Order: sequence, then C-alpha cells, then structure tokens
Amino acid sequence: MTTDRKFVGIQISPISFIDEGVDAVLETLQDRVGVNVLMIGTVSWLGLKAGRSISYNLDGWPDHGVPEPLTMKGGAYIQPHEEFYAHTAIKPRHFRAKDKEIGDADILEMVIPAAKARGMKVMPELMEPIFKYAGHGSVNNVDIPNLPQYLEVDLYGRHGAEPCTNNPEYRRWWQSMVEDHCRSYAIDGFMWCNERRSPLDQMVSGQAPGCFCEHCRRQAMERGIDPEACRKAFLEVWEYFQKAQAGGEFVDGSLIEFIRVLFANPEILIWEKFWLERNKDLDRELYGMVKWANANLEFGLNVWNRNHFNLFRKAQWPWEEQTRYADWVKPITYQHQSGLVYNKEQADLHKSIFRDLTPQELTPLMYKLLGLNEAPWDELVQAGMDPDTYVYGQCVDTIRGVKGKVPVYMGLGVDAPRTRADQAVCTPDIVYRSVLATYRAGGKGVIFSPNYASMKLTNLDGAAKALTELGLK
Repeated sequence: MTTDRKFVGIQISPISFIDEGVDAVLETLQDRVGVNVLMIGTVSWLGLKAGRSISYNLDGWPDHGVPEPLTMKGGAYIQPHEEFYAHTAIKPRHFRAKDKEIGDADILEMVIPAAKARGMKVMPELMEPIFKYAGHGSVNNVDIPNLPQYLEVDLYGRHGAEPCTNNPEYRRWWQSMVEDHCRSYAIDGFMWCNERRSPLDQMVSGQAPGCFCEHCRRQAMERGIDPEACRKAFLEVWEYFQKAQAGGEFVDGSLIEFIRVLFANPEILIWEKFWLERNKDLDRELYGMVKWANANLEFGLNVWNRNHFNLFRKAQWPWEEQTRYADWVKPITYQHQSGLVYNKEQADLHKSIFRDLTPQELTPLMYKLLGLNEAPWDELVQAGMDPDTYVYGQCVDTIRGVKGKVPVYMGLGVDAPRTRADQAVCTPDIVYRSVLATYRAGGKGVIFSPNYASMKLTNLDGAAKALTELGLK
C-alpha cells in the first residue's frame, strides 16, 4: 500500500539538533523511523515548540537527548535578516533567541544542507499565539520592547496577555518573519498553526472577551459595525457567563437563558463574525506571501483539535474553506492525550451553557453531533482516544470535508505532554495503529507531533513498523 508521494513529517525543536548533533538526529529519524520531512520550530517562546520535554515530571525523560530541563528564553532560532523588518517596530535584535545552549547558531543554516543531502524536506513550523500560552511551556518573560502596547484590550478596557492580531505592528512582524524565512533559506514550505480563541470562545473558557483596541474598533467601523454597541452587548452576555460559571440559578435553565441573552444581544454575533474573518485573514495573508516569495513552497495548516471537539468552532472552521489558503491540512489528533483535551473542552461548556446536563448525559449526544465514538465520560481521560475510531474517523471526516482539493496529513501524537498522572500514556501500539488508521482512511501522510524532544524512540518504533508494512520505509 503506497501513496502518491511520501510525506512522513515530524515536529522538532532546535535544541534537539544542538543536544544530539544534526547528523545523528537525521540518521535516527530517516533510517530508524522513516521520516522525510522536518517541521522545525524556528521562532517561539513555547517550550512545546522550541525546547526539551515539558512533561518530564510525569513522563520521565525520553531515551535520547539531554535529560535536563532547558532554561529557555525563547525567540528566533534563526538569524533574522534586518532588511525584511523595515516596516515593523519589532527588529531582529529584539527577538533573536538568547538561549546559551543555542548561542549564535542559525538552526536552518545548520540543518538544511545536511537534510537536503539526505533527500529530506525542511519546513519551518510557526504558531500563533507565539508567547504566553497555557500548557505549552511558555517562558516567563518576553523582553521585546513596547510589546505591551500591542496587547488585546477586553470589554472593560484592560490589556490582555497576547498581542492583538489586528494591531498593524504585530501583524507586519508576522509578515516580515514569513518573508524572511522564504527568501533567506532553501526551505520547502511552511506549517502554520492558528490557535487563537474568539470572543465567544474566550467567554466559554472564563475569560473576559476582546478585543476592543483602537485597531479593532477602526477596522470594525470601516465595515459598518458599531464597536461600542457590540461592546455593550458583550457586557450582558459576559454577565450571563459569569453568573453561570459561579453556579447562579436561571428560571428556565442555563441553555435557555443563553439563547435568550443571545437573542437580546445579536451584536455579539456581528463582532464574533468580524473577529473570526480578521483572524482567518492572517492565515490568508501569510499563504499569499509565501506564494509570492516562491510559488513552489508549500503552505500547510496545522489545525487545532478543538475545532473538532467544540460545536461552535467546528461550525466556524469548515474544511473546504481552509483549502482556499492551504496546500495541505494537518488535523491534530493526539490520541493518548485527547481524552483530557476533550474533557476540558466539554467541562467548560458544562460550567455554563450545558450546566443543566451532566457530562454523562450529554456525552453520547455530543459524540453523535461531533462524529466521535470513544470511551464513556468517566473513563475517557484514562483510556484516551482509540486510533481505530478517533484517528481513522477524523481522517475520514477531514477527507470528506476538503473534497479532494488538498491532501490530508494526520497529526499523530507521540508522547504529547500529559498534565495528569491518570492520563493515558503513549505506547508503540498506539503509534503503530494510528499510522495504519491514517492510510486505511485515505490520508496521504502523517506528521508525528508535537515535539521530537519529548518522544521516546521506542514509541517511534511503532511508527517505523507501520510504515514498513505500508511500504513507506
């Protein structure tokens, strides 16, 4: 069984090449596992993307690399080229990584020649949000000058934890980074990940909604939207969420009250749509910039697993639409980790909109609506999600969604970081069955995720076994 072209990728942080040596890493990944595409986290302040294991306390250290925590400072693990940053206030000297382990090394200059000599492709992996992101091993400080001036502003006028993607300085910085990568290095493409929460999403998770900064307000008015009317509408809807999450009572129940307050404040849906389109615009802009720099470069989307665990997000991010600005898509399906991810997703809804139903009551219905067929609620965290139902099912759903317009490369979790001791543990069999499930469903490739630095080679051996049986290694 073969595909039209082999695509076996792996996400890998710069520190692995420093710790183990470029040639040693490439030999392991190519010869032992069968990898032929490297997704390197080149600019990040997140340990999950650029550091060593962030869950070593629970999972122990992998059977390769340096078994020590990395005091990561974050930033660019390439040498940014000044000429590409003329139109943004964030200059190369502001965000070049200062990790002592990296020194002055440019990770792409280190890896690309050796990878090309082996016939391996190199695709930088970039992710938004890039800074403080819970659960991703964020660094404590980001020392980019004036960055607080770019932060989101919530409905009370308070600054948030992430820059607003509508802030022109921040947006131009992203555009500058992408152009720099495309024009300065012999890369084969990009993998882009957008994991921002919308205003409605923020409220469900217990955060005051935004953004109402001057740039969002101006852009909304240019589209005929009254930002102040929208902000006032959010005050009432946010009051509902706060009351629900605090255990307050509603005469007709939490779901009916949510629908009632939504009907009374339709402006929040106008703002939600405005925010969503501007967020997607960033993806589209970066896709266009990559193609302008080099039409042969691939632009792949690394798509949040919350998009298939959340009713609202699933409606907001249809697969076919994403094919207009992607050469391929990678649905995140971190099987052993996903039970807890789903648990957290639904727990947030059970604190508010679905508070009148127990998780045990709602789970079978939610599975039906979302196209899932997994363990019962009370067993899900410990069982994780099964490759033969979850990975296979999501691959089938994605293929149906993209309608043959782009290939589907499944993002398979290999030792994705755990946060609870009772959470399901990755095994060689899970990885083995996930690879087989992908190709059985019609997927065209796999990407082992989220970071080689935390993966056990013994678990990657499960992938090698499957790839060998498929004739891909």
